[in-house]
Amino acid sequence: MSIEDRAEAVAKNIEGKIQEAASEVTGDPKDKAEGQVKQDQAAAMHAREDLKDKAKDVIDKA
Repeated sequence: MSIEDRAEAVAKNIEGKIQEAASEVTGDPKDKAEGQVKQDQAAAMHAREDLKDKAKDVIDKA
């Protein structure tokens, strides 16, 4: 597990949430979409790290 990659994913998720919330204030649908994309990217980054962790566990048990 890479702590740096996890931290980057958390930061991207927070950035996306802030951007999406700001779009509610400004009414800009582009910002809302971009915020949602950033949150989706963060979720994918977490999923990738989860897979890496599981693969490491399997290798360590072998």
